[in-house]
Amino acid sequence: MGLGAPDDAAVFRINARTAIVATIDFFAPLVDDPYAYGAIAAANAMSDVYAMGAEVVLALNIAAFPEDLPPEITREIIRGGAEKVAEGGGAVAGGHTVWDAEPKFGLSVLGLVHPRRMLAKGALRPGDRLYLTKPLGTGTILSSVDSGGEAAWLESAIESMLRLNRHASHLATGARLRAATDVTGFGLAGHLWEMLEASGVRATLEAEALPLLAGAREAAAMGAHTGGEGRNRAWVGEHLTVAEGVPPELADLVFDPQTSGGLLLGCSARKAKALEAAFAADGEPLWGIGRVAAGDAHILLR
Repeated sequence: MGLGAPDDAAVFRINARTAIVATIDFFAPLVDDPYAYGAIAAANAMSDVYAMGAEVVLALNIAAFPEDLPPEITREIIRGGAEKVAEGGGAVAGGHTVWDAEPKFGLSVLGLVHPRRMLAKGALRPGDRLYLTKPLGTGTILSSVDSGGEAAWLESAIESMLRLNRHASHLATGARLRAATDVTGFGLAGHLWEMLEASGVRATLEAEALPLLAGAREAAAMGAHTGGEGRNRAWVGEHLTVAEGVPPELADLVFDPQTSGGLLLGCSARKAKALEAAFAADGEPLWGIGRVAAGDAHILLR
């Protein structure tokens, strides 16, 4: 799986039981704490591996730091990333660094998956129910920090971004799901649109069922926006219809670019109760947010 059928990661099959999953991601600082920045960058990079139903085994750092950045700061960034990878059962085994005026950090991540247990964007089917494993709003909350957003909102967003999608992926593959992606920079609408287009189906999202981070709705209502939100809205364009009566802040948040967001899962109606029970039994959050139907790829937010 690569450029011909783009997904969350590239996949190379070694044999009937083993395939390599490869991905890469990095970005400039989103938070002030260097350790948290490194850990969030690592969680975000690993998320693509979990979205494929794979386990992380190896990661390489990718970093760009200013020459005058204090070494204790770079040390904390790298430590945050390494400890988050270790939490996911993998190891950081090196990497590459260049000088740059603006700090950037991330990882190239390798995982392993059984080819027949892999999750993919293009596996949605009519009748599937849509589930999300993390609440939305990281981009909007981060944007609100300098315009009246509350400190507690940021703390909640950081906590969410630090949480790995690893066990949610375990539960999804344990339930023998086939359709998944992770919600990151293109927002919920953008990543769902990718799944619908690849699967040849349409979907309905229930606006009031969308899980939101503490403060996300308030931040959106007070006018906190990101450049990514506007780009996502333009990219999805006419492929999403907002029904009359949907609060504008909820319509905004489906386009909100997420960092280290949750998994978006497709599950057949037959397996839905078992999936919900498995997540509940392990204390993993899971929200039902919509349904898939036959038809041309389109999203209705109602």
